[in-house]
Amino acid sequence: MYIIVGLGNPGKQYEHTRHNVGFDTIDVLAERYHISVDVRKHKALYGKGAIEGQKVILAKPQTFMNLSGESVRELIDFYKIDETEELIIVYDDISLEPGQLRLRAKGSAGGHNGIKSVIAHLGGQEFKRVKIGVGEKPKGWDLADYVLSRFPKEERLHVESALERAADAVVKIITGDMASAMNEYNKKVEA
Repeated sequence: MYIIVGLGNPGKQYEHTRHNVGFDTIDVLAERYHISVDVRKHKALYGKGAIEGQKVILAKPQTFMNLSGESVRELIDFYKIDETEELIIVYDDISLEPGQLRLRAKGSAGGHNGIKSVIAHLGGQEFKRVKIGVGEKPKGWDLADYVLSRFPKEERLHVESALERAADAVVKIITGDMASAMNEYNKKVEA
């Protein structure tokens, strides 16, 4: 069984912001595979289903970004999965251009507070990630204001495409292996 967690912030005011591309990817997977993400438990909204014959849980932590690890830890403990093999976290990355993807099997938080929280609660950095580029913070902007902002129309198209590709990457990780998924999805996509 895989637990696929999209990071984001709960609430209407955060919908479709840069910080919520993880939630948006979960929505793409939920729609594609007819999984209702509507159970409130383990500090998350989640749903159970199957992707290409593999049992999955799609989850959106409801703790707010900086405490995401609390929800991830509860889900892992309850479902007794091996986080190094069966956990996939999808989240935003400001060091990537809008619409670019970067898959990793492990690594540091890279300054991302949601991932810092996950690492702190798991006690390790070895879990699969799908990072979605949201672009670098413009000069003079506060980082929090930037990641909580929405994409301008011209960037949103790249991001919509990236959400579909991020969902495809998750499916590839589940059905194939991480190395081939990284080979396929870590390539730069032309804007």
